[in-house]
Amino acid sequence: MINIKDHKTLNIFDPLPFLGPKRRRLMESSWAKVFRDHVLGALPVDKIFKNYHWAMGRPTKELYAMLGAMILQQMQDLTDEETVHEYAFSIEWHYALDITDESDQGSYLCPKTLWAMRFLLTQQNLYGVLFESVTDHLAKVFAVDTSKQRCDSVHLFSNMRHLGRIGLFRHTIKKFLINLKRHHKDLFEALDKGLTDRYVSKQGEAVFSLVKPSESIGTLETIGADLFFLIERFKDHGQITAMSSYQLMVRLLKEQCHVEQDGQTQVQRVSIKPNKEVPSDSLQNPSDPEATYDGHKGQGFQMQVSETYSEEEKKPLSLITEVIVEPAHKSDTDALIPLIEATQKRGLGPEKALADAAYGSDENCEKAKALGVEVVSPVMGKLQENALTLSDFTLNAEATVSRCPQGHAPVKVKHKKSKYIAVFGVQTCSGCPRLKNCPVHSGKKGYYLRYDAKTLRLAKRRAYEKTPEFQEDYRFRAGIEGTMSQLDRKTGLKHLRVRGLAAVSFCATLKAVGINILRAVAFKNGENGDTSAQKQGNLGLFDLIYVFKERLSYRITTFVVQIKHYFGLDSLGSQILSKLAA
Repeated sequence: MINIKDHKTLNIFDPLPFLGPKRRRLMESSWAKVFRDHVLGALPVDKIFKNYHWAMGRPTKELYAMLGAMILQQMQDLTDEETVHEYAFSIEWHYALDITDESDQGSYLCPKTLWAMRFLLTQQNLYGVLFESVTDHLAKVFAVDTSKQRCDSVHLFSNMRHLGRIGLFRHTIKKFLINLKRHHKDLFEALDKGLTDRYVSKQGEAVFSLVKPSESIGTLETIGADLFFLIERFKDHGQITAMSSYQLMVRLLKEQCHVEQDGQTQVQRVSIKPNKEVPSDSLQNPSDPEATYDGHKGQGFQMQVSETYSEEEKKPLSLITEVIVEPAHKSDTDALIPLIEATQKRGLGPEKALADAAYGSDENCEKAKALGVEVVSPVMGKLQENALTLSDFTLNAEATVSRCPQGHAPVKVKHKKSKYIAVFGVQTCSGCPRLKNCPVHSGKKGYYLRYDAKTLRLAKRRAYEKTPEFQEDYRFRAGIEGTMSQLDRKTGLKHLRVRGLAAVSFCATLKAVGINILRAVAFKNGENGDTSAQKQGNLGLFDLIYVFKERLSYRITTFVVQIKHYFGLDSLGSQILSKLAA
């Protein structure tokens, strides 16, 4: 049965009557106030209605509070046990989630309920809806300017062990043998005991851990032969080939080994591929088959992040507008357009986007231009020292060459569609001291400079990179590195407690929501100035009255206790004095 609470209706009574002015001021300036006022009511509870009956079954936990707990867990990087504890006892959590019922029914959260809600949000991809709802609402409330944005990627490590090639083979085979023993014990016992002991027994594991570097190739060949034997042994057994652990062995053999057939004996032999031939999307650990490899950052996943920025001195609120979690081997080049399109669908699209060279391919710049977005990014690739490019030539309004870097005019110029040719005389170029570094090539009738529209665009971009205007624009891109650091320091983004793309996406996306909330808190406090030491030290009239009341109440209560103790008053007399003290 659906259980929701109307959080837009104000409380008649103060939900925190026991807080004094100092603790109340701390609460008002904390994340809990912003969460209660601007986030709780914006949570997309209506998206999960279909999973519950409106009248039948046990009542759910209050759904707004449950969705809020999902965000707060990732924002504060808590374990499940810590989340249950905070939900039960934290005053900040109760205030933020509008929990006014102090009974177990209202303030206790069962770990299984937490797991069930997380499973529901993960399976139905509702964590993305959570991110969009909260971010869009904060952008509207705080009037965030999204016309200028920057993007970059951050590497994520899932909760898996880093394995070398020997460890990868051994763990994959061991995983299969354990599953085989559990579900098909007769087939497991029919295998050679020496083979099973090598991977299942503790003594066998110790052997692999003591392999010398000089013996690693031979050990890999032996393990590869065992892998191939097990695959061939059960390839005709339908129930076993359907096992995920068997399919991991098949994948591992394909990615890491060559299987060759001897022309004379017709016997198939297994050889290990060199490291450079293993693809980057290969299996990294059988416990997390979706994790891949990045040549610079290692195993795991990555998250593409787009955020707003401002060039003003008084910084407005900066929000993360979009996140995309993907395997680590994916190229940043393919991420720019999806980020732009995702933000434009929600009305948060940029007019200018800053990105590093990996995002700024010519194709991406042209697609972004068609979407109405200017991409500011360096051209990928480093030129050789003293090398001349098309940008060193003088071009006229028709984009044809009028002068070379040495000041010589071409003999002939051709232009057809997007192709351009400039021909320079033989005598002019043959004696040029910069010929070795020049992009012209000798031909039958002279030296030819050939280029197309793409080369022309890249040349213009390279020339623009050297201008102060580009440097002034592009210097703001470095600010996103601070965002990546904040995600890691505040929410523990880079080292997650989960495995698998779906679970990693859930955690990483909600951590980005948490950063947006914390940024909104910092912006609100900075704008109002309520947290400054000077203003905290000045009490208003009502604050003084409240302090006086608290002190007087304490004196009266102490006096009443002494009177009751001295005269031994009955319950009626005690009630009368208690009323007077109140």
